[in-house]
Amino acid sequence: MNIRRIALHHIRLPLKAPFAASYGTYTERETILVEMEDDTGATGWGECVAFAEPWYSEETVETAWHVMGRFLVPAVLERPVGHPSELADRFAFVRRNRMAKAGLEQACWDLYAKRNGLPLAKVLGGVRHEVEAGVAVGLQDGTDALLAAIEGYLAEGYRRIKIKIKPGLDLEPIAAIRRRHPDLPLMADANSAYTLDDIPRLKALDAFDLLMIEQPLDADDIVDHAVLQREIATPVCLDESIAGAADARRALDLGSCRIINVKAGRVGGLAEAKRIHDLCEARGVPVWCGGMLESGVGRAHNIALASLPNFTIPGDLSSSSRYWHRDVVHPDVTVKDGKIQVPDGPGIGFDVDREFVARMTVRRAAFGSGPS
Repeated sequence: MNIRRIALHHIRLPLKAPFAASYGTYTERETILVEMEDDTGATGWGECVAFAEPWYSEETVETAWHVMGRFLVPAVLERPVGHPSELADRFAFVRRNRMAKAGLEQACWDLYAKRNGLPLAKVLGGVRHEVEAGVAVGLQDGTDALLAAIEGYLAEGYRRIKIKIKPGLDLEPIAAIRRRHPDLPLMADANSAYTLDDIPRLKALDAFDLLMIEQPLDADDIVDHAVLQREIATPVCLDESIAGAADARRALDLGSCRIINVKAGRVGGLAEAKRIHDLCEARGVPVWCGGMLESGVGRAHNIALASLPNFTIPGDLSSSSRYWHRDVVHPDVTVKDGKIQVPDGPGIGFDVDREFVARMTVRRAAFGSGPS
């Protein structure tokens, strides 16, 4: 593929409702959409999922904008790309910055699939025509509000509920949920809010038959998670700790977790996400697809990824209407009977609403020889 033009669109989307977790509350989502065009006029889209603040990782919208424009985009344009998986080696001279790398790599995957007239899911090796949808519920203003939110999502058909927890806001809400919904597939996401001193509190969660507790300890840790997993019956799921397949292998070797959350943005792209999937499949360890408050572009890539065979737990694959009054793709991502259809059209299978993207754009930069 001869890539002739790459455009970066820094957009700002207002959320329908504030989203709160242990790290803070968001009322809007800043993100970077990546548009990649080849010499045939075909266009692929990706999304860099870095946040405006460095709470999830060291990357932000500002750092990703700089790294993509100054280093990564020129590396893509310098010579033809035979296959999207080649970009990992081409980007290796830049350390980390995985979300910036993933945004460009995703656009290349979409472009590659479109050039071949195939759905992205099929190109990745997906086997499902539909994927089960779960939903993440942010911290609420009291237990009654939490229960009301959960029941609303269950009425919409979601197959799995994830709630955010932190010390002092964990046992009581989970107990209330279990009293109301004893058989609900339920998980808790801690976003690194606990330490090993909290083992008694985390051990108390074993009574509630949770699917998992996600990232209870430090984001950079694998060793202490192994200590914790030996002490509790609830499966530990690692998220931020897994930055690539090598981390996944180490975590599994140490017994640090029994489940892994796979996010393409966190690990540098779809190729690395697939390597983690394949490793876990070989080890008999289930994976699921996490969400990063993506627009419809990033969500479309997640749907394709979640169609791979070892994604056996419903992912954070909510409908467009869960977060946005209006999404950047059409048709909207929709959940029906708890499932999302995997598109069968070329590439990501959704069209980008260019007019709406232009309205939401904060800044734009174009690179290469094509029209700007």
